[in-house]
Amino acid sequence: GDFVNVWSDAGAARVRKADASAAGKEAHGFVLAAVTSGSAATVYFEGTNGQVSGQVPGPVYMSAAAAGSAVSAPPAAAGQVVQRIGVATSASAINVECGQHYVL
Repeated sequence: GDFVNVWSDAGAARVRKADASAAGKEAHGFVLAAVTSGSAATVYFEGTNGQVSGQVPGPVYMSAAAAGSAVSAPPAAAGQVVQRIGVATSASAINVECGQHYVL
């Protein structure tokens, strides 16, 4: 259920956990299964992420405290990234539509 960032490593597409603590790792999608470093990952760019827990129904944002996670309140500190990633429809599901991001 982690939210991920797709990035270029010398021209090769790679995936890492999205992270709102600093610019450059905005969320592009999510994974539904654990991925081992160096292995192929299946990334979903929209739809329902049903592999989350503890969500509060309503808008969700990338977390600056826990990479790959979603929170109900956007980050607020200078240098952090604000990105709405979807809407929690229950404690265990997020309807994902990764939005634009901006740096505080």
